[in-house]
Amino acid sequence: MEAGDFIKDAITNNKVVLFMKGTAQFPQCGFSGQVIQILKKSGLKDIATINVLEDEQVRQEIKEFSEWPTIPQLYINEKFIGGADIVTEMYETGELLELLRKEAVLSTE
Repeated sequence: MEAGDFIKDAITNNKVVLFMKGTAQFPQCGFSGQVIQILKKSGLKDIATINVLEDEQVRQEIKEFSEWPTIPQLYINEKFIGGADIVTEMYETGELLELLRKEAVLSTE
């Protein structure tokens, strides 16, 4: 499968996808670790993670796909949300929790 098709498939078939360096259990970069922790603190349980270090083509293609130069990259319901700085800011202002509830990826309980 081509890298672009793999990315589209991952985004289409998962409500929440984080393209990151490393895994949720073992992030290989501080920014990736920061975003995964924020998502977990927000109460998300079902997060698909793609380790871009495992495939150089995916690592390069995701930057072109999103037109965003850095990793990690967060997608919710097929929409690009942003990288670590944007996700952190959204978390701190409460905007991320609001978005997660609006997009029905987080329980409102």
